[in-house]
This record gives sequence, structure tokens and C-alpha cells, in this order.
Amino acid sequence: MGRLNVTLCGIELDNPVIPASGTFGYGHEFAELYDINILGTFSFKGTTRDPRFGNPTPRIAEAESGMLNAVGLQNPGVDAVIAEELPKLGKVFHKPVMANVSGFSVEEYTEVCARLDREDRVGWLEVNVSCPNVHGGGMSFGTDPELAARVTAAVKSVTKKPVIMKLSPNVTDIVSVARACEDAGADALSLINTLMAMRIDLKTRRPILANVTGGLSGPAIFPVALRMVYQVARAVKIPVVGIGGVSSAEQVIEMMLAGAVAVEVGAANLTDPWASEKIIRALPETMDRYGIGELRDIIGGAL
Repeated sequence: MGRLNVTLCGIELDNPVIPASGTFGYGHEFAELYDINILGTFSFKGTTRDPRFGNPTPRIAEAESGMLNAVGLQNPGVDAVIAEELPKLGKVFHKPVMANVSGFSVEEYTEVCARLDREDRVGWLEVNVSCPNVHGGGMSFGTDPELAARVTAAVKSVTKKPVIMKLSPNVTDIVSVARACEDAGADALSLINTLMAMRIDLKTRRPILANVTGGLSGPAIFPVALRMVYQVARAVKIPVVGIGGVSSAEQVIEMMLAGAVAVEVGAANLTDPWASEKIIRALPETMDRYGIGELRDIIGGAL
């Protein structure tokens, strides 16, 4: 094992850097820019049972230290991902990939996970519980510990692959949701997803986003994400993947000190397509600067 290696749910990664879902497509797009096998792995675009066109435009709004998006889970549907995207990915990426799954009912989550469970290229299922529950009045699955646990248990019943529950930060107590997922059988947790936010156009006096609200990502949310990773890592025994505003090797190390086993890079990939590669290449020198021999030794060092 090298000094950057970490293990996530029994699968060894060459390094802890993982481009986050929604910021890296299905991988082959970025493979035109650099060899994406340098990555630990990546989480592909959120995939639903049926194709989704997504929300009306405008879907993107700027913020002082980040961006808002309300893309609306645009994707070709799980059948097209299996038939078209995974074969294309297999030509350029030779490691297990993280499959991000979204759904609007427990049944949809389980159906998509069951289909992806049969795919050899998929190493982990990252289950996004920030979606609105169509049978529960629109409340996000991830805002209610009982609902989050129900999705976790249902998904675990149809797959043998590690299940990583991706948690929403738009809650009063993220630890209670994390513990509920752990108790229901989750193999790991990833957090945080975007923070609900909005912008208003002063000229039109109307919300900029057609959806009115969207998810805030980017540097502005890093301290919030770090705090939540720290709280959850202290409260659970399963691995935690840190996400939120990460854009440097220093911040990867900070997340790992807070308890993250691996770290996802999101909005930074949208402003600089080479961001994840640059972070990986900068890690050894940054580790030397802070007297770190092997990354796996610092996980949870600040707890």
C-alpha cells in the first residue's frame, strides 16, 4: 500500500479523492482531459429509474463563495446507464465506480439499486436521500430518521454491494439521521449534500432560479460540512465520506482529521475540470509539510 491509500467498505483506493456525483458526469467526459484512473474513484451522476429532463431553466445561480444549482436530477434513467454509460466508462476507467442512486419512493430506490447491484463495474451504491418523498407529502427522505432508515433497510435487502447513505444537511440534527441509517444496516455515510438557498434578481425582483430554491455548493459550505462530518464521525462506527466545498489538498486532510475515510470533491470540478487531479498530485507535498507519513493514520485525528 502507498502512503495515499485508504480503504472504503473493504475496497482499497489508491487515494481518498472522489469527484462527487453531479460534478463528473459518467466519467468518460473527463477522460478526454486526463487519465481519470488517477482518482480513488468517482461517484457518477445521480441516476433514477426513469429518464429525467430535469428542472426548467435557469438552473444555475452564482453566489459570493459558491454556486446554486437546481438541475433536478437530469439523467437518462438506469436502463440507459447500464446499457450505454457503463460500457463507455469501462473503456477509460479500470477501477470500481461509485453509483449514485436517487429516487422518489422506497420502491424506486430498491429497483434502481437492485439493477445496479448486478453490474461488475459498480463498487459501491451511494444512495441520495435528499429526494422528496412523493408518497409522503414531498418531505425529503433524509430529513426524517425513520424515513432514511426505511430506505436504507430496503436497499440493503436487494444488494450485496456496500451501501453508502448520502445525507442532507438541511436538518436540525444530522447525527440522529446518521445513527438511524447505521442501525438500519448502512455500510457507510457520505455528507453533506447541498444546502438549500436562493438568489433574487434585483432588476426583475424575482428569484433567479426557475425552481426558486436550489442547492448551495462550493467554498462557502466547507466549514458547515466539516462540522457535520466531525459530529457524525464521533457518533457512528461505520466509515464516513466527507463532502462539501473541498478544493485543495489541505482541505482533504482537514476532512480526514475530522473523521472522513475518503473525501469527495464537488463544485471545484465545475470551475476547474482538472481540480481533482491537481488535489491528488498536491497531496504528497502537503503531507510532507505537515509531517504526515500515511493518510490512513490521520483519519479521525481531531476527534
